[in-house]
Amino acid sequence: MKKFLTLEGVNKVFPLPNNQKYIALKDVNLTIKENEVVSIIGHSGCGKSTILNIIAGLDDATNGVLLLENKEIKGPGPERAVVFQNHSLLPWLSVYQNIELAVKKVMPELSKEETKERIIKFVDMVGLTQAKDKKPDEISGGMKQRVGIARALSIRPKVLLMDEPFGALDSLTRASLQEHLMRIQQKIQNTVIIITHDVDEAVLLSDRIVMMTNGPEATIGEILEVNLPRPRDRVALQSHPEYIRCREAILEFLYKKFAKEEH
Repeated sequence: MKKFLTLEGVNKVFPLPNNQKYIALKDVNLTIKENEVVSIIGHSGCGKSTILNIIAGLDDATNGVLLLENKEIKGPGPERAVVFQNHSLLPWLSVYQNIELAVKKVMPELSKEETKERIIKFVDMVGLTQAKDKKPDEISGGMKQRVGIARALSIRPKVLLMDEPFGALDSLTRASLQEHLMRIQQKIQNTVIIITHDVDEAVLLSDRIVMMTNGPEATIGEILEVNLPRPRDRVALQSHPEYIRCREAILEFLYKKFAKEEH
């Protein structure tokens, strides 16, 4: 496997009162390929978001090394963009202006016309051309999340990090955004890492699924290859043997192998 993004021996320890400590992650090793879509799934408290924050540079690993294209990750950078569950839009700016802010910050060398072309390209890509001049409180939750995705993609990230991006949305809106994401990823061909609790979402979107053991001292338990052709059709996949195999493998891991630890 050609190395693109690697985590080697990553540990994360949080200090507690009275000189105690909480070991959130222990010995996490993972290699992700360029243009790959990887989901990280596990029970609450298994360190999924901690891994994402460390890759994003929003938090530091206690031990271990993270490399992106053989360069060590030290702090945030425009080559890694994050889409949070909360869309995090500035409420006084329009859809267009929220994306413009990111483009101007990361790509100050662009001319005024080039900046406009780039913003319009990504507004159109997420299907919000008619809403580009609206403020966040004038659009739906799903549309706000699409703005967040467009803003993240507009800065040309090599890695798109998504922390349960559709978790707060209703099932129909979530399904629509999953379709948007699949189309966009096929077009842009960038690496995507998705934190999710949703088994079906993980199988539908991913090339591989990283299954985490329960915390404390959470680590990677298994990595599942998803051998489904792209583009993927949600309805057609429901009866596909590989879809069923992957879904059952995740449920076996999450709810039979490790859920009993909680009892």
